[in-house]
Amino acid sequence: MHKTENLRDLMTGWRHDFHRHPELEFDLGHTAARVADLLQGFGLEVHTGIGQSGVVGVLQKGNGTRSIAIRADMDALPITEANGFSHRSTNPGKMHACGHDGHMAMALGAAKYLAEAGNFSGRVMFVFQPNEEFGEGAAAMIADGLFDRFPVDEVYGIHNIPGLAVGTFATRAGPITAAESLFEIEITARGGHAALPHMGVDAITVGAELVTALQTIVARKLDPAQNGVVSVTEFVTDGRRNVLPGRATLRGDCRALTPATNTAIEAAMRQIVAGIAAAHGVTATVSYNTLFPPTINAPQAARAAAEAAKGVADAVDGDCPPKLFSEDFAHMAAAVPGAFVLMGNGGEEGHAQPLHSADYDFNDAALVPGSSFWVALAEQQLKGAADV
Repeated sequence: MHKTENLRDLMTGWRHDFHRHPELEFDLGHTAARVADLLQGFGLEVHTGIGQSGVVGVLQKGNGTRSIAIRADMDALPITEANGFSHRSTNPGKMHACGHDGHMAMALGAAKYLAEAGNFSGRVMFVFQPNEEFGEGAAAMIADGLFDRFPVDEVYGIHNIPGLAVGTFATRAGPITAAESLFEIEITARGGHAALPHMGVDAITVGAELVTALQTIVARKLDPAQNGVVSVTEFVTDGRRNVLPGRATLRGDCRALTPATNTAIEAAMRQIVAGIAAAHGVTATVSYNTLFPPTINAPQAARAAAEAAKGVADAVDGDCPPKLFSEDFAHMAAAVPGAFVLMGNGGEEGHAQPLHSADYDFNDAALVPGSSFWVALAEQQLKGAADV
């Protein structure tokens, strides 16, 4: 990053403060207020309460008419932290186990630098969103008029990736993260005595058959070129030691990189469940709820992000493999052309603990590369000397 006095230390301090005070979902009183205060101190026009807890900072320079949005997520996870360092969580059962504390600090660092010394002409919107982890915050902000009140030409988001070296960036055109859908299958059969299985229909046997059959969706019903995952994660019955269950519930999680693949998985699941239920003479219902759509990068925005990263990164992959995790940024990228970028949080040098683990911590060494990327992107996309 172009150097500004003490910016690295400031970002580290902000990040540690956010980490000590994690908050969940839309209940972000300390976090949102701290973000708003900092943005106001940098001289930005600040708007709060968008989609309940969202914060938007507006930075205009020059007479340029183009605008971009830089998005950071603010919420933590309901996890009890296992770390022992001085900036560990002080809120029991809550923890920044996904790096949103670092994402906020990087965006704030970029906002401070761009306000003081940014060489661009146009408008940068710094969007701090609530409730990314449960997939509700982006949609809430959009429904509350985010892009109507603050129209932008492009929107960009970033996420740290443990195991990837600091200073490394990756993105791609097209799908980059997957849709997530939760399903529940309720089987109603006729239970009975374990010694007399012929007098009823055993729901656990039907459920076991379904568990196996559902794996054929990806193996035999999807185009092999279309990635998908179907995972049964719960199998609950009302059976006992010598009682065959009359009811069984299967729950699980599906991932897909395109809406068409997600639709195909749901259709195949309903077909399989109906067929097996009919074969055994039981009833079965299927609930299939898509929480996150896939994140699909606009080709031009993905190229712009890769180009900006090349100026500040040790390594840039502009055509990385897509990831099967899900991201709430998908709603923003569907509303406005945009790109989602992956950034290294540390590999062999440390900080490779998985996201959402109780011993995870965002790597402070990634703050400067991340904020430098935001500065480079804003100056690249809003090229032109500001009239100051």
